[in-house]
Parts: sequence; C-alpha cells; structure tokens
Amino acid sequence: MQQLILGFAFSTIISLISYRARALSRSGAYAAVLSGGLIFGLGGLPWATLLLVFFISSSLLSRLFSRQKTGLGEKFSKGSRRDWGQVLANGGLGALLAVANALLPEQFWQWVAFAGAMAAVNADTWATELGVLNRTPPRLITTRQVVERGASGGVSLLGTLSGLGGATLIALFGAVFYNQEALPPGDLPVFLFAVILGGMAGTTFDSLLGATVQAIYYCPVCRKETERHPTHSCGTATKQVRGWHWLDNDLVNIACSLAGALAAVGIWLILER
Repeated sequence: MQQLILGFAFSTIISLISYRARALSRSGAYAAVLSGGLIFGLGGLPWATLLLVFFISSSLLSRLFSRQKTGLGEKFSKGSRRDWGQVLANGGLGALLAVANALLPEQFWQWVAFAGAMAAVNADTWATELGVLNRTPPRLITTRQVVERGASGGVSLLGTLSGLGGATLIALFGAVFYNQEALPPGDLPVFLFAVILGGMAGTTFDSLLGATVQAIYYCPVCRKETERHPTHSCGTATKQVRGWHWLDNDLVNIACSLAGALAAVGIWLILER
C-alpha cells in the first residue's frame, strides 16, 4: 500500500510537470496520473523506468526538428500535446499488466509483455517522429505506392530504422532489471531479442492497420488525406474516404501496444522451449 501511495504521488508530480511543459493536456494529465500511478505503484522502479523512457524520449522527439515538420500537423488527428485517449492508448495496457503483476507475482510473462508493449509504442512514435524527415516520400506498406509524408500506413527506411532504435532502447533498459522480474537466469539475449522483435511487430501492425482499415478522411479544400475529423486544420469538414469509421488513431495505438506484448511473449515462449 505504501508503494502504491508513493507511486500515485510520483505519477501526479510527473503529470503536473508534463502539463506545465505542454506535453499533456488537462485530460491527458488526469489519465497519466491513473495509468502512471498503477504502473509506478504496482510495478515499482523497473516498470516506472520503462514508462518514463518511453514518455520522455517520445515527448522530446515530438519537439525536435519542428521546423522540418512544419505543415505535417494537419495529417494527424491530434497535436503533440497528449490527451487522455493518447495516454491510455500508449499506457493503458501497461497499467493492466501492472495490476496482473500484483495479483500474480513471480510470473515472467507480465514483464516480457510490458516490455514488448512499451517497445512497440516507443518504436511507433520514433518511426513517426523521425520517419517524416526522410528525404524521399514514404511508400504504403501494403502496395508500395508513394504517399505523402505523415500519411497513415506509409513507411520509409529512416522510419523503420528509427522504430528499431526505439524498440532497442526499451529492451536495453528492460535488460537492466532483468534479474529482478522472476525471469530465468542466463536468458537475457532471448529477452532482448523477444522485446525488440515484439516492438517491431507492434509498429508494423500499426502501419498495416493505418494502410487498410483505419478511418482516413479527405479535406476537399486542401485536397489532402488526413486523420482529422470532423474538421480539418483549415476548418473545413472532412469526408471519410476509407477504413472503418470507429477505428481512430487511438484504437490503432492500442492494437500496436497489444501486438507488441503478444509478439514478445510468444517469441519468448518459442525460444525458451
């Protein structure tokens, strides 16, 4: 109970600082207190570290190279200030895994799944934030058709390598706490491989959903596709051109996180046999 109270206190402080730094909206700060409090309070230092590595690195990347990213904001459904939907999309699964870790202690799979989920959302964020800087236009992951920078489902070499870097960063920090999370000794390379590959599986799944079934809209004035709805950044009403109307970017990010967790645990189990 003491650790849980301290976890929520620490999460509140971090959320307040992030809100003041305009990294979180008001609703995002409330959601961060809830999800972060559960992760910090029930998971302890190892879990808190992975969450902070993701949040800090992704927030910094959102602000870096802002001049080169000018004009790309109209592509995305939301800005760099994360709201409650974005916070829970990236950290909600981690909070549930932290609860599972508290209810079922001394189990290896929660830690592998959490690391895989964080690797996936970190890889996806890094691929998005740095991939748009690629000098050549990205290509749709399904058809290889050239698309505009920032388009959902678009991939590039720089974006892929950036995603790999984001997943690897989480895996390395996870390795620091490997022996504290009830994992078999001597299997650290398997853990690293499973988390990195799980992270890449998650961000790849995210791109596949973005290219096929994510709701994408069109602005008739700007003549551009966008995730924004019901209005574009110019104020014009957008019209859906493809995808499922209910599958927005937040739900795609949840799917990315879940895919990363499942892939990491699955790879771990296969290689451990």
